[in-house]
Amino acid sequence: MRVIIVESAAEVAQVAAERIARAVRERRAAGAAAVLGVATGSSPVGTYNELATMVRDGGLDMTGVRAFALDEYVGLAHEHPESYHAVIHRTVTEPLGLDPALVQVPNGLADDLDAACREYERAIADAGGVDLQLLGIGSNGHIAFNEPTSSLASRTRTKTLAAQTRDDNARFFDSLDRVPMHCLTQGIGTILDAHHLLLVATGESKADAVAAMIEGPLSSMCPASALQLHPRAAVVIDREAAQKLTLTEYYEHIEAHPLPGASAA
Repeated sequence: MRVIIVESAAEVAQVAAERIARAVRERRAAGAAAVLGVATGSSPVGTYNELATMVRDGGLDMTGVRAFALDEYVGLAHEHPESYHAVIHRTVTEPLGLDPALVQVPNGLADDLDAACREYERAIADAGGVDLQLLGIGSNGHIAFNEPTSSLASRTRTKTLAAQTRDDNARFFDSLDRVPMHCLTQGIGTILDAHHLLLVATGESKADAVAAMIEGPLSSMCPASALQLHPRAAVVIDREAAQKLTLTEYYEHIEAHPLPGASAA
């Protein structure tokens, strides 16, 4: 896992956006459009804003780029402003100029949720897999809506949200009672299938989860620790999110002295 520590949340967004832009350009140079995995929550918003600026300034062509969202609430109308259909459209599809037909979100309104999960897995496979998956991390270490004790081999499925996750997300709703209890989420195994993983985290509230992810044991109690299994995972964090790490100097030493010929990915 590559650990990149920067000074501020603004720098996290800049570094992450450049890495995503590079992935899009590399796929374009190879004659194909990229397939991106996109996340909701507060952490990725700055990254999307930076990408949108690149698109507006003509520095990034997103034509034909496909996107798959990580998760969606069960039973929340797609038109609800906090459904992830709406959030992804508002923060990703429109600002980045993506074709809405190429942006997919799990269907939390399906009559058969298990079938919807299987269909979502097939759609990702039919697209050739995800080139780069953007991730955030919950304060309890969850990625997507894979709560603690989620199987590290799990696939897209229905889940019950943890009380901590509902508490954290209540700020987006009128009250805690309005936060859905269930969701559809890509599994940890699904996420690990992506060719590259890029996790962003900012702020003191994420410090414990970040430390457990990077330096703790591989454990279902911290689902994000599964990134330790991936050969091309990068974590971009600010000083506040990095404050509980014990090997900060080593991570900075690595960044200052990259291996000869090492990829920037």
